[in-house]
Amino acid sequence: MPNSNETWPEAIATVLECRYDMRAGRALAFGVPSGKHFRIRYNYFADGALHEGQLYSATAMPQNTLFPVRYNPELPHEHSHDNAAVSSPPNPRRAMFVVGVIGSVVLSAVWFGVLRGCHKSDTRPQKVVRKNAVRVCC
Repeated sequence: MPNSNETWPEAIATVLECRYDMRAGRALAFGVPSGKHFRIRYNYFADGALHEGQLYSATAMPQNTLFPVRYNPELPHEHSHDNAAVSSPPNPRRAMFVVGVIGSVVLSAVWFGVLRGCHKSDTRPQKVVRKNAVRVCC
């Protein structure tokens, strides 16, 4: 879908179908999975004809729910939906992922500092004492 154009006329879309879509393969292919798991199929009437579209949302939309879409008057099958009309709450999994990464980096830095401190704590020169041809450090 093209980006929303404020000059395009608005039409009212009706939700035809809302299905839960795991999209498990996408998580493996693209890294972090999307939080938008509901595939919503809708239609709208523009320029004397009925057109269909689909979107993905983090929240389900019941069948027959109405929401606005904007369509290109020259090519009515080109449309965009207003993200505010189908907005979803922020994804807590993404925030948890960011906190986990930052926490991992901080803990790694602290552990590196602890290990480095252990090796630097005894900087005095060591005497080597020989006993029966075995080296012993004091």
